[in-house]
Amino acid sequence: MSADVAALAEVIDRLSGAGAGASREEARQAFGALRAALADGSVRAAEPDPSASSGWRVNAWVKRGILLGFRFGETVDMSADHGRWPFADKDTLPLRRIDAGSAVRIVPGGSSIRDGAYIGRGVICMPPMFVNIGAYVGADSMIDSHALVGSCAQIGARVHVSAAAQIGGVIEPIGALPVIVEDDVLVGGNCGVYEGTILKRRVVLAAGTVITGSTPVYDLPNERLIQAAPGEPLIVPEGAVVVPGTRPIASGRGREWGLSLATPIIVKYRDEKTSARTALESWIR
Repeated sequence: MSADVAALAEVIDRLSGAGAGASREEARQAFGALRAALADGSVRAAEPDPSASSGWRVNAWVKRGILLGFRFGETVDMSADHGRWPFADKDTLPLRRIDAGSAVRIVPGGSSIRDGAYIGRGVICMPPMFVNIGAYVGADSMIDSHALVGSCAQIGARVHVSAAAQIGGVIEPIGALPVIVEDDVLVGGNCGVYEGTILKRRVVLAAGTVITGSTPVYDLPNERLIQAAPGEPLIVPEGAVVVPGTRPIASGRGREWGLSLATPIIVKYRDEKTSARTALESWIR
């Protein structure tokens, strides 16, 4: 952590601790500095940490700083096109403007990126999609139509978040690990990846797969059940190919009625054939 970032973290922790009694002007200034650092990638809500059991570390002070932006912002008219598109939001949370020189493509059609989200070089945003504050989207990834990248979610490089997929956001609780999607992952259409989940490198989620931190994952190739340890995230192993499945309810009326619960199932691990099918098409860039 650089000296400037350490100083900003100290200010934010102090202001956060003061609650509603914090200096409004100082809080807004601190949040503005944090928002700029998140947007340029010099600060992240969570970052790789080889010493952590999950491989990631939460920067809780960043979440505290984002909450300051909500607390001390004023709801104002943010309508577009002279009021023809009416919006109202906190004045501390403007939309981000992307420089054409960054090689980021935001295709016309109603997409929004909040300032304070990092968008890497070569990212493609298909309309309509939304990236919330504190999120990080790595280089050459694609956020497809009707997809959401929630607050503080961390998306790696060369990731495809397919149409209507939801990457959940986590601002509170402060110390909770946000959703992590590492490099070269394919998140299929209509998938949901929510709080307390890490998708390791090269994971493939088939369309319609839903995973949360409390979801058990059945690993057929390795004949094991993957569950999160207490206080730890659910980790989907590198290269896993995950499909939606079901498991029967084993007791009570559920068993009597023949009911089943949805559950993700690892059916294989990624190979050259899988990689060829999930590769991002270079010609769209």
